[in-house]
Amino acid sequence: MIKATNIVWHDAAVTSAERQEKLGSKPCVLWYTGLSGSGKSTIANAVDRMLHNRGYYTYLLDGDNVRHGLNKDLGFTDVDRVENIRRISEISRLFNDAGLIVSTAFISPFITDREAARELIGTDFIEVFIDTPLSECEKRDPKGLYKKARAGEIPNFTGIDSPYEAPDSAEVHLETDGKNIEEAAAEVVDYLIANSYIK
Repeated sequence: MIKATNIVWHDAAVTSAERQEKLGSKPCVLWYTGLSGSGKSTIANAVDRMLHNRGYYTYLLDGDNVRHGLNKDLGFTDVDRVENIRRISEISRLFNDAGLIVSTAFISPFITDREAARELIGTDFIEVFIDTPLSECEKRDPKGLYKKARAGEIPNFTGIDSPYEAPDSAEVHLETDGKNIEEAAAEVVDYLIANSYIK
């Protein structure tokens, strides 16, 4: 990869603190992680809707949507997965600087990648572990991906022939068994209230 040289970071005339004051919330990144079919996108969208309805400025970065554009040059090898998460981390940091509450819904299977994202984004990185058992994810299989992976049609599939490394100490640990979408989303919103990101 060719690296840019002779570049200098330019501070904006409007500061992040000024944007935060105007928007009435504290920017953060809600980093949803979990197996395919665990409910990441569904819960992230429900949280996004709840925050929007309360008048907060948000943006949701969904794994499939980002791969349609920004990351369409990346596959699913371990190297490409690392680069996928690196790019998302950089974009999330820029959205944070704009004062937004950002949600990212990506499998992001490796602890080292999530820790790199945390280091880049800083103290306002909130890991949300969507803890759904593999058996339940396979039963749901909304895109038919597990069936294809089990048949050998999709190599490097997380949870089947590529590992998923669960978080040890996520800020929000959502065990989805026995919870509906609204209840799960409310736990995330409650965390934001309790930690003064929103009122």
